[in-house]
Amino acid sequence: MIKNNRWLLLAGVLTTGVVVSLAILLTGLPSVTTGKPEVKTPWGEPDLQGIWTRDVDIPLERPARYANQEFFSDAERRDLDRQISGIIKRDSTDERRARGTERDVNSEFTQEPFTMHLPVGRRTSLIVDPPDGKIPRLTPEAQKARAAFRQFQLALLQPTETCKEHQPGCAGGKYGPVSPKRNETPPGYIGATTNAGINRADGPEDRTTTERCLGGTIPDFGNFVGGFSRIVQTPGVVSIVYDMGPGLGRPRIIPITTAPHLPATMHQWWGDSRGHWEGDTLVVDVTNFSPKTEFQGSHEHLHLVERWTRLDPETIDYVVTIDDPTTWVRSWTARQELKKQSDAANRIYYEPRCHEGNYGLIALLSGARASERAFAEGRGPDPATMCVVIGGCGGFVRGGFADSGPDADPFQNPPR
Repeated sequence: MIKNNRWLLLAGVLTTGVVVSLAILLTGLPSVTTGKPEVKTPWGEPDLQGIWTRDVDIPLERPARYANQEFFSDAERRDLDRQISGIIKRDSTDERRARGTERDVNSEFTQEPFTMHLPVGRRTSLIVDPPDGKIPRLTPEAQKARAAFRQFQLALLQPTETCKEHQPGCAGGKYGPVSPKRNETPPGYIGATTNAGINRADGPEDRTTTERCLGGTIPDFGNFVGGFSRIVQTPGVVSIVYDMGPGLGRPRIIPITTAPHLPATMHQWWGDSRGHWEGDTLVVDVTNFSPKTEFQGSHEHLHLVERWTRLDPETIDYVVTIDDPTTWVRSWTARQELKKQSDAANRIYYEPRCHEGNYGLIALLSGARASERAFAEGRGPDPATMCVVIGGCGGFVRGGFADSGPDADPFQNPPR
């Protein structure tokens, strides 16, 4: 009898071991109901944790030359990669440098040491709805606000070489004397995406939020190559740290809760997020943005619904629906795949370092004051005639591409 009990005990242990082993082996295998890998946290929620970034380059909006085309062919992708590589590797020439002009000091040299471009992705746009891959039309009120800001920008640019040489940064404007608007307050807050800044540096508020270490937006499509998101989870909370470039980052806390949003009178720079799980998908509703928030011209009425789904151990599918009835005539949706990066190979700084070392902004403002003193003493040109708009003075300061010509962005230009 004792022997039989021992054999029964041994059989029970072996059976338990087999069950546990099977459970371990099945972790990460496709679920029967969804067909997707089940990667779970120890407390049973879908696991989104890790360092995530894009690994291909896809424009937010579909370029006009691909108007009715949702995907690039393999040949088109190879040709675009070849053109981009040729532009950023091209050596400096006298024609490219435009000697004797402001463009001569506007990064018009070989871009390769300063620029990195990812391979072109399959999609012709991140926007999947509307089907044309374009941001919907602005409302009449938003069109009026954007036009007013643009006219202010052009008024400050008109005495510069940018307008004298008819550079794209002056499109819609004309060359002329210093405008009295130079002493006026801008018609809107200077943000990060739609507003390219104004040609003035009287104080920090004249500069873009990116220059002021307040850059980045929600939604974040990783516009900076090398930027990433690190996701960390605890029971009831998902935290995301966005890294958007050297020293420029921010944390975001998403509570998993059924609690209502903050009162409508309370606004936050990155909005108020409320998350819940729908199967394997984290759904996040974001409202209560600040009037100083700026995403493609939208401000405090911006409303987002984000969906984060882990497709496999290496991929997250990010889908966001964007709505603001005061800015666009309809909502729109963008989709992006994020790829997991090695935790061991990436050193993470968890606190943004931009503010503590933002010597660029200090130097820019100091340089503007020095130019004013030199002009007052008859030793230099009127500062109002000098272009100080980052990326708006002509040259190679926007992603390594020129404003026009053979070195312009191949996504926009006809094939060569």
